[in-house]
This record gives sequence, C-alpha cells and structure tokens, in this order.
Amino acid sequence: MRPLIVIGNWKMNGSLGSNQDWIKTVARGMESGMPSGRKYAVCPPFPYLQQCADLVKSHSLTFLSLGAQDASAYKSGAYTGDVAASMLKELGCSYVIVGHSERRQMHQEVDEIVSAKALQVLDSDMTPVICVGETADERNSGRAEEIVCAQVAKQVNVLQDRLADCLIAYEPVWAIGTGKVASAQVAQDMHRAIRLQLAEFDEDLASHVGILYGGSVKPDNAVELFAMLDIDGGLVGGASLNPQDFLAICQA
Repeated sequence: MRPLIVIGNWKMNGSLGSNQDWIKTVARGMESGMPSGRKYAVCPPFPYLQQCADLVKSHSLTFLSLGAQDASAYKSGAYTGDVAASMLKELGCSYVIVGHSERRQMHQEVDEIVSAKALQVLDSDMTPVICVGETADERNSGRAEEIVCAQVAKQVNVLQDRLADCLIAYEPVWAIGTGKVASAQVAQDMHRAIRLQLAEFDEDLASHVGILYGGSVKPDNAVELFAMLDIDGGLVGGASLNPQDFLAICQA
C-alpha cells in the first residue's frame, strides 16, 4: 500500500529565527502523535538546510525528513550557483524537488533537464519529487491531460524502472499561488491519468509510485483531496509556511 506523504516547500521564504520557531512548533505538534503509515518532510531554501537539519535532530523529530527544493543536473564541476545532489545528501536530505513549475517557467527547465536532475538525485540515494502540470491556457484549450501525460512519458523514457524510487507531484500551474484549487475530483482525474500513463510502461510500477497533489493544498481541502484513490499526499507550498497549517494538513 502506498504511504500518504506530505512535503512542505517553503520556496524562497524563511529566516534563522522563523525557522527555529517553525521546527519548535511542529515538534510540539508531532509529539502528541501523528497518523500511522504516513511520511512527512520539509524543504527549506539551501542556506537553511544545515540549520533545519540540526533543529530536527535536536528536537528528535523522527517523523520529519529534510528535503531540498532543487539539485544540479551535474555531478560536480564549474557550475557556479548550482548545488550537487551529493552535497544535499551530506546535509541529511531524503527528498529533492525537481522540475517545479517555477523552475520550468522562470529558468526554462525542460523535461530533459528535469530527468537529468532526477538521475543525480537517485544516484545520491535520495527520492526525486518530479513535478508535472499544465498552465491555465493548456487546461482551457482542453489539452491538460495530453500535456501532463507527455511530461510523464518523457520521464519514463529516461528513468525507466528507476521511477519506482521516485515521487510524482501533479501541480496545476494555474493553481499555484493564485488561491485557486482544482476540485478533489479534477485532481483525482489527473492523478488517475498519470497512473495510467505509468502503467503503459509497467503496471506494477504504476501501482506503487506515489503521486502527490501540489496545487494550493490547505487544511480546509486536504481531507477531501487525500481521500481520493490516486492522491497519495501533497506537495504543500504557501500553507507549509504556517506550522499550524502544516500540522493540520499532515493530520488530515
């Protein structure tokens, strides 16, 4: 059975002080008990990874894993500003987000770059969270499923059976940071389409790969989203900045 996974993505937010308060609040909330059979992670900006790793350890937060928001497509070398997956592993990361829509749009990251990054993450014994999704124009033109399944197919072509060690996050681009959210049924329909696309390669793999929803997950919609058959958790953006909201989503 696929575990439910909640991953908080702080994006370019945080500070030394607020990070400490966040970890402390989440630690208190998790001490009272969390639903069994679930996994939780948080992805701070690069400069705060060591601080958050130390805080997680000092609070004995065994429930909470550390993740990163991106990784280089290269193992090492003259790539100023890049961060290698092996470096993230050394800091204690278990998950790495690759191909987030903000990276695709603002930094022109195409599917080939996303798969190269996923391979680097896998080679460093971490789990890539591979993001896919459609824009408002693509959905309005009736091409949403075609666009998303094509993105998934390109990852299948490169990663093949290594996808068994990956997560996929469906993030409708039109719902990120807009306050809009796909209905639970619309999200389920796309998650089902993604799973069927994976099944064209390997049905057993398709049944085991976790597919997270990443479009404005909040405490008031998490219960309905997580109840859907093919939704295996959430990649939570803005709501993860508030520790109480993050805890509520984790407990949904």
